Amino acid sequence: MKHDITFDSAGLAIAGHLYLLDSEATGPRPAIVVGHPGSGVKEQAAGLYAQQLAGQGFITLAFDAAYQGESAGEPRGLEDPAHRVEDIKAAVSFLTTRPEVDADRIGVLGICASGGYVVPAAATDHRIKAVGTVSAVDIARQFREGPDGTQDPTVIQGMLDAAAAARTAEAAGAGPQSFQLFPDTADQAYALGGEHAVEGFEYYRTARTQHPRSTQFMPWRSIDLMASFDAFRFIGLIAPRPLLMIVGRQAVTAHMTTQAISSAQGPKELHWIDGASHVDLYDKPEYVTPAVTTLADFFHTNLTPTTSEHRA
Repeated sequence: MKHDITFDSAGLAIAGHLYLLDSEATGPRPAIVVGHPGSGVKEQAAGLYAQQLAGQGFITLAFDAAYQGESAGEPRGLEDPAHRVEDIKAAVSFLTTRPEVDADRIGVLGICASGGYVVPAAATDHRIKAVGTVSAVDIARQFREGPDGTQDPTVIQGMLDAAAAARTAEAAGAGPQSFQLFPDTADQAYALGGEHAVEGFEYYRTARTQHPRSTQFMPWRSIDLMASFDAFRFIGLIAPRPLLMIVGRQAVTAHMTTQAISSAQGPKELHWIDGASHVDLYDKPEYVTPAVTTLADFFHTNLTPTTSEHRA
């Protein structure tokens, strides 16, 4: 059962979907916070994983990041890593207030950019008992280096120039200065970023899974907020809590996951999904289904359900 809820994150109202079990269950249950990809909303990949994990016996919470979707915050579409991390911690706080949730058995799952954000959230919040990621990226690194790590360094310098100019324009009263995230056609996307960019275009800009509240324009100030962020710097602090990172064999961003998990202290597991690209793991059943199965086994093991609990 899906319930519309709101909770506070550093003074902003965050909109979420809380998935409760359809079947009757005795006692408080383990719960999982699910974070969405960059520019996504709770009705897309995060909601899909949250719904399917709820079907495996977990209470789950998918939510829109601050400044995005149905959540509060201006300017719209802002990507603020510090606030994204705070959103995850605030979601955990919300779950601790729910009578259906066992506050000692809360995990987090981050998809794409949220796969980066859940790492610093868990590293510094010991209420989080287990961490999972799918197609994890450090979104700041992606802007600095490109999805495959080969981007010309002058690109981010040019974007920082534009961000500085935007702040000056806003100070002069010009209003929020933003740029378009996705081009208007698949051909334009391919010219800008190859197959990975086409995948993003198809997911966010076509009938495949487009959503009217998905972020299409990002404020320029997001760039200077992200530029110095390092999602995986303190991944070692997650230990001794368990970490599972799932990634597609064909994902151009896979190097971020492999490098991140190599720095983790353990217990840790890297799980490959054969044939899957980065975006394939957002919604394609042939890849999402095995990912959910692996995640459910991981969270059932590490959120230590008791024998009196049953799986839905």
